[in-house]
Amino acid sequence: MEKDYILHKWLNNEASPAEVEQLKNDSKYASYLKIAETSSSFDVAEMDTEANFKAISNQLKPVQQLQKPRVFSIVWKVAAVFALLMIGYYYTTTLDTTVTTQVAQTENFLLPDGSEVALNAASTLTYNKNNWNDKRELTLGGEAYFKVLKGNKFSVKTTQGIITVLGTQFNVAARDNFLTVNCYEGLVSVQFNDTLIKLPAGKKIEIENNKLIANENTVNQSPLWLQDESSFNNVTLQRVIDALERQYEVKIKLKDVNLEKRFTGTFTHKNLELALKSICEPLQLTYKTNKNGAVTIDAKNSK
Repeated sequence: MEKDYILHKWLNNEASPAEVEQLKNDSKYASYLKIAETSSSFDVAEMDTEANFKAISNQLKPVQQLQKPRVFSIVWKVAAVFALLMIGYYYTTTLDTTVTTQVAQTENFLLPDGSEVALNAASTLTYNKNNWNDKRELTLGGEAYFKVLKGNKFSVKTTQGIITVLGTQFNVAARDNFLTVNCYEGLVSVQFNDTLIKLPAGKKIEIENNKLIANENTVNQSPLWLQDESSFNNVTLQRVIDALERQYEVKIKLKDVNLEKRFTGTFTHKNLELALKSICEPLQLTYKTNKNGAVTIDAKNSK
């Protein structure tokens, strides 16, 4: 070990004279001289550590720093999505379904429980089909015929009163300040103001300005408008003219006509000329249709 240490110092020109003499006495001294001569011929370039560091650094890809997830940000996003879903659910489940008919148009459709509805011309019916099992309620403006499955109860709301259905077939006409209810099968409950009337099959009531003006028998087995006819019993001419304009796309002009005249009868929905005759002749009125299709009804006895 000591010899190796002295040899190391001698190769680096750091050995003392005594140590050199010690090596010369060694049998391997000649070999040491050859090693020293060979190593002195090596030309080792000086290392530029700074340049090497830069070169290595340029080849390395930058390490992206991992960010910790923002817990509160994620929570808010989830809450926002949940809120939007709840709003959408509330909107779709509370949104009403509205069926509307135009002049000279009728519509037949089914309610969510399978009950049948026929909607007369110029009428509107509104209900919520998504909430039907919890709230069987309809709002009617105009006229509709209902054929309700036995045992299914629901209410028809109008401006003049509420009709509660107990499983039946019935017709409701609610226009302006009039309400007419015809029961053809089963039992119907009609409530207006503080009055409640149970209407059995074959009965009809009429309410005007929240007052009962008629409670009588109904003759037909179903409303005539389902067979394209309008029927009236002792009503004002004004109501008849309004019904005529709903069934035909026509505007009626009146001259010297008393709209308070009473009318009992029917008119067809298929032929305007025949309908005008059915109305005017019993009341001794005349009518005229010009080239544009406009109709004038006159109280004078001349065409």
